Amino acid sequence: MRWIRAAGRGLLVAAVVLSGYVSSGAQAGDRPPGAAHDSGRGPMTLATAGDLTGYLGPLLEGWNRSHPGEKVTLVELPDSADETRAQMTTELRSGGGRFDILNIDVAWTSEFAAAGWIAPLESRRFDLDGLLPPVVDTATYDGKLYAVPYVTNAGMLYYRKDILDREGEQPPRTWAQLERQARTIAPAYGIGGYAGQFLPYEGLTVNATEAVYSAGGTILGDDGRVTLDPAAARTGIGFLARGVRDGWIPEEALTYKEEESRQAFQDGRLLFLRNWPYAYAGASGKDSEVAGKFGAVPLPGPEGPGTSVLGGSNLAVSAGARHPESAGDLIAYLTSDPVQRKVLTEGALPPVRAGVYQDPELVRDYPYLPTLRESVLTAAPRPKSARYEQVSLAVQAVVHDAMAQHQEPDTAVRRLTRELVAVASRRG
Repeated sequence: MRWIRAAGRGLLVAAVVLSGYVSSGAQAGDRPPGAAHDSGRGPMTLATAGDLTGYLGPLLEGWNRSHPGEKVTLVELPDSADETRAQMTTELRSGGGRFDILNIDVAWTSEFAAAGWIAPLESRRFDLDGLLPPVVDTATYDGKLYAVPYVTNAGMLYYRKDILDREGEQPPRTWAQLERQARTIAPAYGIGGYAGQFLPYEGLTVNATEAVYSAGGTILGDDGRVTLDPAAARTGIGFLARGVRDGWIPEEALTYKEEESRQAFQDGRLLFLRNWPYAYAGASGKDSEVAGKFGAVPLPGPEGPGTSVLGGSNLAVSAGARHPESAGDLIAYLTSDPVQRKVLTEGALPPVRAGVYQDPELVRDYPYLPTLRESVLTAAPRPKSARYEQVSLAVQAVVHDAMAQHQEPDTAVRRLTRELVAVASRRG
């Protein structure tokens, strides 16, 4: 099946490589020759994190063949999200014109829009009605559209189907069920109960935010004000901290990012894993100890299905783009139905168009699509803030201390509230 053959490419999406390059023979600082600035049309550059699956170049070649006067040059930055963001923000702050179109993490949209680095877009130019509804919210800021969703992502709960079947159990739909099964069944098989991405980095922000959202809380309002509900935050953070304290979350999981957690599940060392859809292909590969022995369901919550945080990326036009009309047309092309199907089949990435998830042939080749669709439809964006990086750092530090048993959840929630208020009150 194609989704198994794409396993190697899918796994590379999460790898961290500290080098970048520019395809199509262009140098990093070069701009392609083109028409006059005021024409609105002409050659462009598209900046993205490293395309390790190698699918994006051929997609752009299709555009270039049919638009010889508006060719796009792909500029690949380091695959590390932090380094990609650093290079983009350095260029944008300088007012340079190196990038026309930016493929940005969904969590950066608000920050880039608030800073004036990306231009608002006319929604009528894009078929937004055909997208999965929650993803559109990740592309808006202050009531305006500043980007168009390109790739989405939502967390799923992977579970050992063979073990649960043997025990006569169904996959958990609530935290209580997850906790009971992780605490009682996993030890009988000599494996860990549950893990996510718990190293203090962006992945922990995602896991912690999902826990707070699932408990019925929020962290920030759309206007950036702190809306952290103490009761929901205590419930969510307490769930994660209790797991480590009681042993059904292995202490080793406090060092896990996406790849470490995927490998632990793939090696047969976990009963349950929270991870992105890309992990499905790896766990189904020929070198996996759990191939054919696992399933995936939406994340559980306190009383029923939980809430995932939306991942993925959006396409935005730089405020300094030389040819914004061409840039808008390219974004419409990359988010069209035919291209979005190639994003899935060639890039092993979750598309944003709703129809793709209901195509019987694609569902046969990518069995996780119905679960992913359900997860995306009930997912929510990460907190929107012009200072998102600082918000994320505060969440990471506080939640990791709680999980490492350095602070009680009550104390951690009060500390997190203080730190978020301090971030929100900073100027400039």
